[in-house]
Amino acid sequence: MKPTLFTPFELASVTLPNRIVVSPMCQYSADDGAVTDWHLQHLMQLAISGAGLIMVEATAVEPIGRITHGCLGLYRDSQETRLERVLRAARKVAPSGTRFGIQLAHAGRKASVTLPWQGNAPLTAEQQGWSTVGPSDRPFADGWPTPRALSERDMADLVEAFVEATDRAVRLGFDVIELHFGNGYLGHQFLSPLANTRSDAYGGSRAGRQRFPLQLAEAVHDRLPASVAMGVRLSATDWVDGGADLDDAIAFASQLRAIGSSYVCVTSGSVVPAKIPSGPAFLAPHAGQIRAAAAVPTRVSGMIATPEQAEAIVSSGQADLVAIARGFLDDPRWVWHAAEHFGVTIDYPPQYQRSRPDVWPGAQLAHRR
Repeated sequence: MKPTLFTPFELASVTLPNRIVVSPMCQYSADDGAVTDWHLQHLMQLAISGAGLIMVEATAVEPIGRITHGCLGLYRDSQETRLERVLRAARKVAPSGTRFGIQLAHAGRKASVTLPWQGNAPLTAEQQGWSTVGPSDRPFADGWPTPRALSERDMADLVEAFVEATDRAVRLGFDVIELHFGNGYLGHQFLSPLANTRSDAYGGSRAGRQRFPLQLAEAVHDRLPASVAMGVRLSATDWVDGGADLDDAIAFASQLRAIGSSYVCVTSGSVVPAKIPSGPAFLAPHAGQIRAAAAVPTRVSGMIATPEQAEAIVSSGQADLVAIARGFLDDPRWVWHAAEHFGVTIDYPPQYQRSRPDVWPGAQLAHRR
């Protein structure tokens, strides 16, 4: 019997050929929000990986929504044009049936920082930093700038920015549009009482804190043709007393399902500095509880390294899909090796077929798994 990992899955009208997803991974290598040749090689390598869904990294809907100067954006014609070139090349080399998605995002109060390998610290004026925004005027951490609290007019403008980016993504032919409401970015900031201290209709109670992210999701979903699926990345817990917890995530996921979200991708933490008890596949139990309680398909990320871990997650029903990030950076052929491990035949690019284990005896020695 074929392992569950290599069976198809339906996201609304979008059929994925398997349950393996390339997680959206920031590359911090954009040129004023536009893709570069780095993205060309990066996405083409991932396109031939055999993963059922390739997610493009967190992509800002306005300039101040970028995390760093090197982050992608989709708010200008030139950005759309350059991304079209890269996607066309990636689709050309991808196996038949491969789907592509993009994660639309806004960093909120966690924007305007240096690149990770330059310290991941707030940008100074000399470094061309910019003023940040958030649900409230509370900084991310000590030493970080205080964001400007968004007005209702600002929030309406942000809805329009997400809708405009959605229109661009649809023109580019993406199969999946994902909204990033996790990992401490703007959507998550509204959801968490650690970042959202508003006293109006967009704060206070769970329903108040969820109001703006739900309005964003509904506006985006209403803009999509039936051929495009929408999903949302959310945090299962803030890992801090007084923060958003699993019950909040379940309630939010239920509301997203009612709006029309085809899945939720489960991540956690990072809305405030916190100790996250990470380990192999550590978020799978959270995804399983959200899947069962909210009756919504789940995708799970978080330290999924081996084919055995991935298969256990999907075959046990903890999640419908697995999102792998660092595993693909380490081994862009992760899917090929997983297929070999389970005895599943998948398509290789013909240029690389002489690397198959049945052709090259050294393959078993070369593989680290």
